[in-house]
Amino acid sequence: MAKPRSGPLAGLRIVEFAGIGPAPMTGMLLSDLGAEIVIVDRLEPSGLGIEKPTRFDITRRGRRSVALDLKRPEGIACALDLVAQADALVEGFRPGTMERLGLGPEICLECNPRLVYGRITGWGQDGPLARAAGHDLNYIALSGALSAIGRAGEPPAIPLNLIGDYGGGAMLLAFGVVSALLEASRSGKGQVVDAAMAEGSATLMASLFGLAAAGIHKPERGTNLLDSGAPHYETYRCADGEWITIAPIESKFREILLGLIGFDPVSFPDVNDPARWPDARSLLADRFAERSRAEWCAVLEGTDACFAPVLSLAEAPGHPHARARATFMAIDGVTQPAPQPRFSRTPPAAPVAGEPAGASSRNVLADWGFAPGTIDHLEQAGVIRAAKPTA
Repeated sequence: MAKPRSGPLAGLRIVEFAGIGPAPMTGMLLSDLGAEIVIVDRLEPSGLGIEKPTRFDITRRGRRSVALDLKRPEGIACALDLVAQADALVEGFRPGTMERLGLGPEICLECNPRLVYGRITGWGQDGPLARAAGHDLNYIALSGALSAIGRAGEPPAIPLNLIGDYGGGAMLLAFGVVSALLEASRSGKGQVVDAAMAEGSATLMASLFGLAAAGIHKPERGTNLLDSGAPHYETYRCADGEWITIAPIESKFREILLGLIGFDPVSFPDVNDPARWPDARSLLADRFAERSRAEWCAVLEGTDACFAPVLSLAEAPGHPHARARATFMAIDGVTQPAPQPRFSRTPPAAPVAGEPAGASSRNVLADWGFAPGTIDHLEQAGVIRAAKPTA
């Protein structure tokens, strides 16, 4: 029997078809806030993503898994029986894949008219590129986001896969699914949510498009206020080789920073004039190189200088602010971000580690109303796999 869920999305049931990138992150976000999500895995290892022990696959956390053979009619029928009882579905395959399986929106909405059918792809469900392969880097390149990131005279900088897969993908789909669920609670009707990473990353660039149209943001990388062009919105190397950040965009905060690090704000090069940026950058670089990162933290951290040290993945969870806010947590010995955001009245419970494909096949089907004899038949016929939990 599934444990009772808590959080603002408690009571919702979602079927997630196993994938990589934004789809499992979407599942994690919704599960973290209380939704009961069942991952439909393949019977055999998919070869998708970077292989690792399940406890390190953080975006699988909080959900149970049923392993189904979706190449067989009985497997499709089993999946449809789950979908018929769900509030939402999440999938991240290329356009047409779910339709070929017999699990497309038309069939699923026919068996469950209230279903919110969430889809995440790179290019969207239609258009000239819809069926072309791609990954985060390609999608943010087409949206204009990649061209704006990097230093002057250097190639575009690759911002991990944060903008396309996660910011413009998973978070956009999670927002779309929850919005459609809210509407379905009023209308009683489901719908398809078509989220595309190329479009989501374009959405994240909304303010930059406005600045560019106003002539405030120049097209050349590394020449603007927020793209490493400005010396007062920059990273600097310290005496010990570690790095810090400063970002006092407002003059009142710049005065605080300059005073704390030993400069006269009146005589310091006026950074409102881009022509003075090289001089200001040189002075700041030399000054920050005089002390270690820890020494600068002692001077600047917690002030209005708009300062923070550049912390590694290993260091970030141990920072006093992160500890005070419980920003990170450990699950099965693996340090990871805690569920966000925070809720005053309906806080979610701490998530549990993800489980291997099929670890809960029998329990999930039983909890979702399948008769014991039906479950036995599906297992004996090889339609489901009831795997034992492993690390």
